[in-house]
Amino acid sequence: MLSDPAHIADVTFWAVMVCWFAFAAVFLFRKRPPQAAESQRDRTSSLGIFLQACAYALVWFHMPNSRYVRVLPSAPAELALCIFTVVLAAGSVCLVTAAVRTLGKQWAVAARLIEGHRLITGGPYRFVRNPIYTGMLGMLLATGLALGHWIQLIVGTVLFAIGMVIRVRSEEKLLRSAFGQEFEEYAQRVPAVLPGIF
Repeated sequence: MLSDPAHIADVTFWAVMVCWFAFAAVFLFRKRPPQAAESQRDRTSSLGIFLQACAYALVWFHMPNSRYVRVLPSAPAELALCIFTVVLAAGSVCLVTAAVRTLGKQWAVAARLIEGHRLITGGPYRFVRNPIYTGMLGMLLATGLALGHWIQLIVGTVLFAIGMVIRVRSEEKLLRSAFGQEFEEYAQRVPAVLPGIF
């Protein structure tokens, strides 16, 4: 079975779907801490959210006649792509799970500060300042790779990156205003989303 590229592609697709269910469960079934009063919000992040949603929609819903558009020439190449894709999806779910748990009541969809807001630098925030966006990007890439939508994946990744930069800038503007030099030192030590890139 593992010598058939189509079967390997099917396994990849279903493994990524399982990761999507786990990814959604992180947000839907998380333990909700007591609501905290919001002290400040930046509405610019809504544009970033919209662009990221468009990126996901492009990768998910613009499907060709068949589910997969195969471009890999052999079963070993397909198997290597399968392993990479599934590890990327599973790792993204783990990263997002750890980040949401670490944030606790401070997690929100749009950029905001709450009363008593703390600068979180532990857990996955030791490695990147925005691990949820890193995980979201990983899920986008894994989905595009699993579905074989190469052109849509490229365009979707560009759209997602633009939305991500908007959201990062929006959130970090709030954090700079709240934490000043403490945040600046953290930002100099830790990359925003992808070590060595951004």
